[in-house]
Amino acid sequence: MGSEFFVSALPFSDIAAFETALGDQLVAAGKLDLASLQRAKTVQGETRECLNTLVSKLGLVAERDLAEVLAHLLDCPLVGKEDFPAEALYSERFNASFLKGAGALILGEDADSIFVALCDPTQDFVINALQLATGKVTKVSIAVPAELEAAIDRLFVAAADPDLEGSVISTSLDELDTDVERLKDLASGAPVIRLVNQLINRAVESKASDIHIEPFENILRVRFRLDGYLQEVMTPSLSLHAALMSRLKIMANLDIAERRLPQDGRIKLAVRGTQIDLRLSIVPTMHGETAVLRVLDRSTVQLDFDDLGITGVQREQLDSLLERPHGIFLVTGPTGSGKTTTLYACLSILNQPDSKILTVEDPVEYQLQGINQIQTQASINLTFPRVLRSLLRQDPDILMIGEIRDQETAEIAVQSALTGHLVLSTLHTNDAVGSVTRLLDMGIDDYLVSSTLNGVMAQRLVRRLCPACKVQEPVLPEMAEQLGFGEILGTLPDQLYRPVGCGECNQTGYRGRRALVEVLTLSEEFSRLLLSRANNAELKREALKEGMVPLYHDGLAKVLAGETTIEEVLRVARR
Repeated sequence: MGSEFFVSALPFSDIAAFETALGDQLVAAGKLDLASLQRAKTVQGETRECLNTLVSKLGLVAERDLAEVLAHLLDCPLVGKEDFPAEALYSERFNASFLKGAGALILGEDADSIFVALCDPTQDFVINALQLATGKVTKVSIAVPAELEAAIDRLFVAAADPDLEGSVISTSLDELDTDVERLKDLASGAPVIRLVNQLINRAVESKASDIHIEPFENILRVRFRLDGYLQEVMTPSLSLHAALMSRLKIMANLDIAERRLPQDGRIKLAVRGTQIDLRLSIVPTMHGETAVLRVLDRSTVQLDFDDLGITGVQREQLDSLLERPHGIFLVTGPTGSGKTTTLYACLSILNQPDSKILTVEDPVEYQLQGINQIQTQASINLTFPRVLRSLLRQDPDILMIGEIRDQETAEIAVQSALTGHLVLSTLHTNDAVGSVTRLLDMGIDDYLVSSTLNGVMAQRLVRRLCPACKVQEPVLPEMAEQLGFGEILGTLPDQLYRPVGCGECNQTGYRGRRALVEVLTLSEEFSRLLLSRANNAELKREALKEGMVPLYHDGLAKVLAGETTIEEVLRVARR
């Protein structure tokens, strides 16, 4: 290992030469444009921070991209998770707090040298401190900060932060209600700010979709939703609850003194070089306010049908529906099933220079280049129907409505489709055929539904097996037959994949999610049945006869392909 590392000291005449070379390299690699580089240099003139630290802090360059460019520029290795040691080295001399602050971790040693992973190679004092403490020459490699901090957390048992507990004086909730200044003081304290930042950083690193902060009678619980499942990650002292809530309200520009009514807000910040949006919801409960932060990381959103798991016959059906110049296309499923992400993927395909696209959403989750997006605001009566009536005078080609919630919105969507617009929206129903009867229940005439509705896609999300650790195991033919493999797919597998768990998936066996989908296309025969007031079962039989692939069938195909497990499919779909 030692021959791959260079001895401490930047291979440049001075720090200015290094920063010039770094800026040029980032631009040449396409990680930074010239305007953003100039912005960073302008800020640097005020803060005097190093350029490599600043471009990440401002969210201009992602951590991994910066680490790769640094490694290339300095001609040294970029280490990954597999390079970190199994046990902490020199733990009697360095604690977790020092190593995190220094952005350093000792990877190994030989008789004369220690091999160290650094986040910031410009910090000579870190290298000098390590050499003085160990008496050995320091040889350096580059690490991604998030991965290095995760390794430090794993290797060192971090002691409780004494400043955190000591910063909160026991105060009754009644006193806090009337003492707004006290709330502001608590929320502005460095320990509380550090705790909130730590929570957000951990959520982004672990790719959590939500952060839940929940007070109970005796404990304060913090949970992350990872791949659709809630996992407890922390139980801070209950005395921190008021300070945490106040800090979040300040960040989202909410009323810090209001503790009796629900509040919603939004937080924008850069986390490890990536722009993150947090959607905050605070609701009062029996034991105090509970908060949920939806983490909207634009760098992780998948706007490609292949990445979402929409392939094969369903992909062909979906492409055919999106090619139609007018009509309504609906995506249906329960809350959290990825409906909005699928609509965004549709819009990314439809987003062409000769089309004008307008969206009405509550809220706007991701900003899409070239698309006019409007967020509703009930507080000023900017509702779906009111916005939609105005949008039709904007000469759009394509409309996206975040959700059809009531008869008025549904009627406007139908009228838009009748006047030559392509309308995309979501609906809450259990399956694709159920959307048709749902529109009828809303009061839309059957002849309008049959003439404007092009198709419906129902979807569910299942966890995706981790490619790094999944293994095959035998399956009994009787069980495979009972699950429907023979009847539905025409084959009886003798082996299926199961989760194991590794460092890549945080020992869960799953990493990411895939969509199970069924696509209903309204044909002439289906429309005839609809106009004759056929019931839901008859409509579904006709849809299946015409080639609709049910959710469960799509799930079995993904199980057979090793993308997910039968347990996941059974959790969200029934045969």
